[in-house]
Amino acid sequence: MTELRPLDAGFIELEDSDQHISLGIGAVAIISGQPPTRAEFADALNGRLADNARLRQRVRRAPLDLATPVWEDDPNFDVAHHIRWTALPEPADDAALFEFIATELEERLDRDHPLWQCVVVEHLRDDRWALLVKAHHSLVDGVSGVTLFASLCDRENEGPQLTVVPAAGDTAPRTGVLDTVTGALRWTLDAPRALTGMVRSLIPIVVSVVTPAAGSSLNGPIGRQRRYVVARVSLPDVREVGAAFGATVNDVVLAAIAAAYRALLLGRGEQPSHDKMRTLVPVSMRPENAKYVLDNRVSAMLPFLPIEIADPVERLEVIHRRMTKHKSRGEAGAEKSLITMASLLPFAPIAWTLRLISRVPQRGVTAVATNIPGPRHPLTVHGRKVLELLPAVPIAMRLRTGIAILSYGDQLNFGITGDYDTTPDIDVISTGIQRAVTELLTAARHGAPHA
Repeated sequence: MTELRPLDAGFIELEDSDQHISLGIGAVAIISGQPPTRAEFADALNGRLADNARLRQRVRRAPLDLATPVWEDDPNFDVAHHIRWTALPEPADDAALFEFIATELEERLDRDHPLWQCVVVEHLRDDRWALLVKAHHSLVDGVSGVTLFASLCDRENEGPQLTVVPAAGDTAPRTGVLDTVTGALRWTLDAPRALTGMVRSLIPIVVSVVTPAAGSSLNGPIGRQRRYVVARVSLPDVREVGAAFGATVNDVVLAAIAAAYRALLLGRGEQPSHDKMRTLVPVSMRPENAKYVLDNRVSAMLPFLPIEIADPVERLEVIHRRMTKHKSRGEAGAEKSLITMASLLPFAPIAWTLRLISRVPQRGVTAVATNIPGPRHPLTVHGRKVLELLPAVPIAMRLRTGIAILSYGDQLNFGITGDYDTTPDIDVISTGIQRAVTELLTAARHGAPHA
């Protein structure tokens, strides 16, 4: 048995705090041809599970959360618990697929078994099928979720196998009296300086979390049902824009998202002011040697997106400056240090505190946008070509929309999740993202003047 890391356990607590949410993260592959038979699919999946011990383990919690939850082997493991087959209604097009994905995001994974599931979607239009791989946020973050999907693909286009490491850390424990004494002395000397730096870096984050953003329709209670749409853009186009204006791919992505939310608010008759769009931007803290480990290694930044700016180039420039400033303040590193410190504390007070905080209405953040690097090489499943990958993220804590961005080959796909009752106009976000990238590309190629 292995203890859950603090952030992994936190997602269990968050889901338990709200009956309206499910914290399953999904990757949807659209694949050419027809799917394999059910027996072929199950046999191949069973073979992969022999390499990935975590996929055969479930979460076991202690009474009253007096001890940290642990991963334990499922004594009744059966791969059939984790495979479903379905088909879309005619015309079996993108709209039908997106509605199916939204429905899957509503369903909680079964805590009595390992927290993942594969759903095969047959008879997709244009001689295609789809494979949804969904795992609980306590098991994966965006990066390890994509790695999990890739591990289920054919071996000839697969990277190293997933592995499991002790939850306490990434390095082997110290051995020997001298090493122990040396480590203690070094910690005594370094801790005050490290703690001071961490507190200084955390101050902007804490202020952002406790300070409410200006009220808008983007933040508020959410129900159980979801909507889901996709925006597709060219990754080379995004890179071209970034190179032209001295910005990163992530800067361009956030600029497009800001433009889309600006259009959404204007369409709702709301003024897109500078203090409305504080956005949670997860940052991967996963070292290279933990790339194939199933757990969460993320921190976050909380910038305001400049939705008040109409000009696309000026909006991109402002985002680039803001993201550079957030990075220079070391906010993401400070959060990682805080999570590391949490692992040294008793679990019970942490769990109770998380449970209490999660029940307090959150008004400081209005959206989440997570950019996930996808596979750089073509993938196949049972010899069938993976045509594209769609990311799907859950929403919680009064965030009525969430956006995941995933690259695959030369395509960059934005998977947009919304609360069903409060985002009937979710298509405005997808079309707004595509339009914003087109505008920036035009400006990059033709030097279009500011509006």
